[in-house]
Amino acid sequence: MTPLAVRFYRAFRLALHLLRGVLTIALFFPLYGRERRKNAVRRWSTQSLSIINVVPRVHGEPPVHPGRPLVLVANHVSWLDIQVIHAVWQVRFVAKSEVRGWPVIGWLSARTGTLFIERGSGRHAVRINQAIHAAFVEGDAIGVFPEGTTTPGDEIGKFHASLLQPAVDEDALVCPVALRYLDEDGNLCVDASYVGETSLSESMRTILRQPRITAELFFLQPIDARGRTRRDLARETRELIATSLSLPV
Repeated sequence: MTPLAVRFYRAFRLALHLLRGVLTIALFFPLYGRERRKNAVRRWSTQSLSIINVVPRVHGEPPVHPGRPLVLVANHVSWLDIQVIHAVWQVRFVAKSEVRGWPVIGWLSARTGTLFIERGSGRHAVRINQAIHAAFVEGDAIGVFPEGTTTPGDEIGKFHASLLQPAVDEDALVCPVALRYLDEDGNLCVDASYVGETSLSESMRTILRQPRITAELFFLQPIDARGRTRRDLARETRELIATSLSLPV
C-alpha cells in the first residue's frame, strides 16, 4: 500500500478500536470486577499502540509492594504516554481537567478511573486528595506527570511539587518512570510529542504518518517517601528521570 493508504487504513482501524472501547466501557465495565477491568485496559492500550505501530520497549519492571501505596512519576511528552504505561502497568492517572473535554478520549479516561484536577482550585485539590486516598485504600497505584505540561522529549521541565503531596501524606513508594519516543532510525521522534498549540487531531495525523515509533519506558529505582518532603521528591525524581534519558537538569 502507498503511505497515504496506510495512514487511512490505520485511521480507520483506530476509529473502530475507539468505538469498541466506548461500547466495552458503556456495556460491560459495570459488570467487570477490579482485576478484569485492569486486564481490559491493558489489552485495549496494547492494541491501540499496535494499530498505529507504536512499539513499547520496556527497561526494568513496575514495582510490586503489596499493602504499600505506589505513585508513578513520569515525564510528559505525548497523549501516547498513558497508553504506553497502561500497556505495562495499570495506574489511575491524575490529569488536568481539560483532558476530560477531549472527544471520546476524555470520556474513556474518566470512565476508566482517571482523576481530573482543576489547577488553581484549592477546594478541588482537597477533593482530589481524598479520591487519591480512597484509591490507595482500594489497592490502586496513582500516576502523575509533575511537569504539568508536555515537552518535545529533549528536555525535562520543572516538576511541580504539589502533585507529590499525596505521596508524602500516604508514606508511599514513588516510582520514577522515564519516557521517550524514537523514530525508525533510532533518533528522538519529536513528531510523537504533543506540544504547543497543536490540536489532538493534528497530533494524531502526524503520528499516523510515522512508519514506526519506538516508545522507550524506563522503570527506575523506587524512592521511599517517608522522611522526605514533596520538594525532595520532585527534585530526586526529576534528576533520576533526566539522568536515565541523558538530558540535563
